[in-house]
Amino acid sequence: MADLVAIVVAHDSADALPACLAALAREGVSAIVVDNASRDGSVAVAKAAGARVVRNARNEGYGRANNIGVRSAEGAAHVMIINPDVELKPGAASALLAAARDWPDAGLLAPRIVEPDGRFFYQPRSLLAPYLTNPQGRRDLPEGDACAPFLSGACFMVRRDLFLELGGFDEAIFLFYEDDDLCRRVADSGRALVHVHGAVALHGRGRSSAPEPGRVFRSRWHQAWSRAYVSRKYGLPDPSLNTMIVNLPKAALSALVFRRAGFERYGGSVAGAYAAWRGRGALAREGLS
Repeated sequence: MADLVAIVVAHDSADALPACLAALAREGVSAIVVDNASRDGSVAVAKAAGARVVRNARNEGYGRANNIGVRSAEGAAHVMIINPDVELKPGAASALLAAARDWPDAGLLAPRIVEPDGRFFYQPRSLLAPYLTNPQGRRDLPEGDACAPFLSGACFMVRRDLFLELGGFDEAIFLFYEDDDLCRRVADSGRALVHVHGAVALHGRGRSSAPEPGRVFRSRWHQAWSRAYVSRKYGLPDPSLNTMIVNLPKAALSALVFRRAGFERYGGSVAGAYAAWRGRGALAREGLS
């Protein structure tokens, strides 16, 4: 499918990549793997699968690396952002392209993402979605194509020119909420976010990167920081202080009882919220600024 190129951001993703890239190949979709300084065999696996590889000297973060990949996909009308732990089922790519023709006002189109337990992912609301409000978070699953308040960054398709016109993912964000932010900007541009029910993708949640020490702390840091960042960006109340108030006692208790997992989880949230509250950037933490 010359009309569609997949962008796969890898970071120590050697275990997940083979199934992802094999499924893309079966669909006739060429892949660009943007490697975020993997320390495992991710690059070798990608090359063996026939993917084009773009190597970053350091971990640029999820959104920044995807932007690099999309800019590299010259000549493609559409790009698919897909995590290395996502596997397209037969016909998914064709169904997404058909939906793009059927729904020309669509900005983003995403497949039905099926989780490891057999349920399919559908987020009924988003922090940044005033255009489809659902205050109670009622989860009525669609039975066909439907407009959505949010589409997961784990897998979606977009016209390459639109993605670039909108500036791609916000490069101030290292990780988390970059998909919410992109969905908001697509919707603000007057385009729909479309869930394509006939396109199916399996999501091995949490398998996109190998485990590493401090990963939970780092993840929770960025989650808290990014939530505060996008909240301020769109004029919403800054959640930083409340995040610190809620998580600081839990972090302290975890430290007192030597519960490392709890301290990483809650301490990471406190540290990320504190950094946002003080105006520190996420890229500075990662040595990217």
